Amino acid sequence: MSEYYKANRIRNVYNPKNPDPFKLSRSKIELFTECPKCFYLDRRLGIGRPPGFPFNLNTAVDTLLKKEFDIHRANKTTHPLMKAYKINAIPFDHEMMDEWRRNFGGIQYHHEPTNFIMTGAVDDLWINPRGELIVVDYKSTSKQEKVTLDAEWQMGYKRQMEMYQWLLRQLGFKVSDTGYFVYCNGKTDRKAFDGKLEFDIDLIPYTGDDSWVEGALLKVKKCLNGKIPKASPGCDYCNYREAVQKIK
Repeated sequence: MSEYYKANRIRNVYNPKNPDPFKLSRSKIELFTECPKCFYLDRRLGIGRPPGFPFNLNTAVDTLLKKEFDIHRANKTTHPLMKAYKINAIPFDHEMMDEWRRNFGGIQYHHEPTNFIMTGAVDDLWINPRGELIVVDYKSTSKQEKVTLDAEWQMGYKRQMEMYQWLLRQLGFKVSDTGYFVYCNGKTDRKAFDGKLEFDIDLIPYTGDDSWVEGALLKVKKCLNGKIPKASPGCDYCNYREAVQKIK
């Protein structure tokens, strides 16, 4: 057995006989949505999908955006991007912000019907004069056309925001239905690189609906307590495994 799969088998794996709360991240709910079989292999059997490549440039953009908004958080001032889009809000200042933004930490809530501890790490939170929290997510890309949220694969982005909205509501916060994507689009029309990458930055609103979350968690619980489910028809990973088995 490879070192990769040895490492997978000691991860956070679900045991139906264990009465302790089971920690489940937002990204694993998204995995269940993509393919129940891949989710089951991951969380029940400890066999995850092969890891993807790290997006270090995206991470760098996220880090710099957080530093920039943190200046306004400390000063309780409106960021110029908010002013440009006429958003009446300021970055939310809370003692838990660093933890809520930390990967493998994040916002946490114990969902008693399933005994899951749901987690999700936000990029940012703003607050408006009505005391409503606004979920903000940073995204980076580089494309010629103007960025939108219209592509089918971006449904995952929308569910991500709705999960964060749901988590915050479970913790008792007032949350605006409207969240925002700070979308950074790397420019490729410059004459030279000159050691820097410039971006167009758009602030794209999205009105979320988290009514699906409760039902999804119950389906996830049923999946984990049952037998291995069928794969989603469009799952590239399952289709690859099936094709390899046929050749063998």
